[in-house]
Amino acid sequence: MAKKKNASKNKSNPNSKGTSSKEVKQQANQPVKAESKKYNFLIRTIWTFVMIAGFFATLASGHIYCILLITLCQVFAFKEIIAVTGASGSEKNLPLTKTLNWYFLVTILYYLDGKTLFIFFHDFLFDHPLLSSIVSHHKIICYFMYLLGIVFFVCTLRKGFLKFQFGSFCITHVVLLLIVFQAHLIIKNVISGLFWFLVPCGLVIINDIFAYLCGITFGRTRLIEISPKKTLEGFVGAWFFTAIGSIILTRLLLPFDYLKCPVQDINTNFFSNLTCDLNPVFLAQQYKLPPMVFDAFGLSIVTIRPIYFHVLNLATFASLFAPFGGFFASGLKRTFKVKDFGDSIPGHGGITDRIDCQFIMGSFTNLYFETFISENRITVETVISTILMNFDDKQILELMTSLATLLFKKGSIKENSFKKLTKLLTEVNK
Repeated sequence: MAKKKNASKNKSNPNSKGTSSKEVKQQANQPVKAESKKYNFLIRTIWTFVMIAGFFATLASGHIYCILLITLCQVFAFKEIIAVTGASGSEKNLPLTKTLNWYFLVTILYYLDGKTLFIFFHDFLFDHPLLSSIVSHHKIICYFMYLLGIVFFVCTLRKGFLKFQFGSFCITHVVLLLIVFQAHLIIKNVISGLFWFLVPCGLVIINDIFAYLCGITFGRTRLIEISPKKTLEGFVGAWFFTAIGSIILTRLLLPFDYLKCPVQDINTNFFSNLTCDLNPVFLAQQYKLPPMVFDAFGLSIVTIRPIYFHVLNLATFASLFAPFGGFFASGLKRTFKVKDFGDSIPGHGGITDRIDCQFIMGSFTNLYFETFISENRITVETVISTILMNFDDKQILELMTSLATLLFKKGSIKENSFKKLTKLLTEVNK
């Protein structure tokens, strides 16, 4: 009887052999967690290749599609950060809070990027008097659009919610500064040439990959408290490999004029036969070496393209400063206790999680380009666009008369042609 009782106890009590119920649950959950990790890894890998393929397809499609991609990224990033950093206005019976956020976004987008893109569509815009007038008065229209947003904001203020409403207003404008303004500078990089868009993006990705690889290989010293997995060894090692990667990436891209030429026709794509007078940084130049090098190696002159020196500077920034855009985003997520900014990309989180370093890298690239590389070229297209956006019809005719007179005095126009042209312009001006 005693044996039977003990046997029945052993059957009814699974813990009789020293295995607790907690350990049984853990053992049961281990296969589930393993399967979940495999699934997440598979999804993450698939979407990584989807993003890579989509990025290069966008590059090949042309400048306008790259600009559209940047615009979509900044809109999604704005949406994700606003959603993370503030409670929903609708939950506080303040439905216009979200509407005002989007209104300010549209206003700033139109102000920053509108006039930049007008130059590519001036033929269409100035065929319609209303559109032409809108373009000519771009700044004053944007000013009143923003002012209207301020008026709506003040009208929606409610007692008891003032702290939340002004907090939301401040957050919106900080995000506009950090996201939209920097994205505007990246769009300017695209217009200056896709090389200045692709290389910074590539350098950030290379740095991120090698920071991870160097960190898990020989990382020992924590770099920053807010990101415990980031190590000093990974940070420095990534700098070294990013510098090498910048040289290799530049060498691979140099044969393609499509990437090096500034945009002239918004409809240009990879298969267009795009040619231009290249910026001197892409052309080989001779550099005289110091006597010390000549004595050691017998070399007095070396021929190299200056672009290699410039991309090394960009690689240094991508390694030492751009990662702090990611650290800033990590701190923001920890502040509001969220793992990711969203779930827009399966396996990767939100758009902001993938491009948090790209904004600061893109804005620096634009500043660097304008400071050290840009030739500030004035083309016929830019002059015509400037005239159309700032002069009325009478002023344009006066300009044409002045130009005709100047060309006649220089001898470029014969007297008979000058008289006919002057007569025609005078009649039109009447």
